[in-house]
Amino acid sequence: MDSDSVRGIGRRRLVKWSGLTAAGLVAAGVPSMSAATGHAAAPPTGPSENDRIPPDTLPGGAYDRYVAKLAAEGKFSGAILLSHRGRTVLSRSYGMADEEKGIRNQEGTAFTLSSAGKPFFAVAMLQLAQRGKLRLTDTVGAHLTGFADDIADRVNIHHLLSGTSGLDAPDDDVQRVFQSRDEVHEYYERRARQAKLVGVPGTPNTAHAEPEVTISALIVEAVAGMTYWDYVQENIFKRCGMTGSGFFTRPQWLTDEHIAHPYMKVADGSVVDALRNLDKGSPNLHVLGKNPGRAFIDAPGDGGFATAPDLARFAHGLGDGTVLDRPWADVLTSAKIPHGPASFGAYGIPISIVDGQWMYQRAGGNPGVGANWSIYPDTGWVGVILINRDSDGGSLVDVMGQEMKAVTGADPDPDPGSGG
Repeated sequence: MDSDSVRGIGRRRLVKWSGLTAAGLVAAGVPSMSAATGHAAAPPTGPSENDRIPPDTLPGGAYDRYVAKLAAEGKFSGAILLSHRGRTVLSRSYGMADEEKGIRNQEGTAFTLSSAGKPFFAVAMLQLAQRGKLRLTDTVGAHLTGFADDIADRVNIHHLLSGTSGLDAPDDDVQRVFQSRDEVHEYYERRARQAKLVGVPGTPNTAHAEPEVTISALIVEAVAGMTYWDYVQENIFKRCGMTGSGFFTRPQWLTDEHIAHPYMKVADGSVVDALRNLDKGSPNLHVLGKNPGRAFIDAPGDGGFATAPDLARFAHGLGDGTVLDRPWADVLTSAKIPHGPASFGAYGIPISIVDGQWMYQRAGGNPGVGANWSIYPDTGWVGVILINRDSDGGSLVDVMGQEMKAVTGADPDPDPGSGG
């Protein structure tokens, strides 16, 4: 399964920076857009702070120059996007989607999301709750059979969604090369049924354990009567107009020119196409031996592929009623578990208070893979970062910090700590 919240670069660095200095939004000029209609909103009588466009977010601004410099130095391959109130302010793509075929990354390139796709399972669960098909207090045993009694009777959907189930699973077989969707589904379902209750349900944790993600997906399948992959495609991607997104298989990944290959650093220091080198794995201790290309399709509840504009569409869809009615969207993003002075766990989405405003975000990583989307709901900003190449310098965390600084004016904490 995908590495959770990019362990190799520090989970908490991906979700919080505390002790931030204040800086106001300055400069303006781009008209806001109605998230619900896509039409230009009527001009306000006077520009509010939230309608102003910080100069660092604009083409040629500090964030644009920062990523361009990384790309020129060979330290960034992928795509970035900034959107304000439904309107794209900055969109850039760099590097190669498929070096062997000479295909470059572009705005319509889909990238594998790793753990940045995990919030889809939380949205799916809340859609079913909104329709009265399940309740957040339902236990695992209310919808699934074959689990140990302590899990079936004590772990409920709220625990699964908030990362407080107390579950753990056996070590993953990172060397296995999967050959079919059925094989992937059977493997992760079996691992979920082998999960052990090692903590007290309801006790705060720092990240979602693999069984929480898989069991959530299995409940979605049991209630909806279709595979998790098909459910998300129909009820999230299709609703949001995410036409370039999906749960693609390895054969599609290899042949579709619109899907970026992951370029993974190996033991001798070289960088290889992970898809075309399934015998090789990462030497990084945090993801030792892993190769994302070995998965025939992402595990139920995890991953997926998306373009940068599609992730912006998803982010806007969370706020305009497209995927969840507003009260249920608030349930998704409201603070559930404290992780730090200004960071909290929501349902599948870490949230933080940054320079006096909320930031919702989710990151993920694997060898040759980095992905993050951030939502700044108070000011209408969305940021997307997608990476498909390991490099020395220009880590996902660094780029995220520069994005946040451009949007909020706040400097990243130089020592944000580790964990959740």
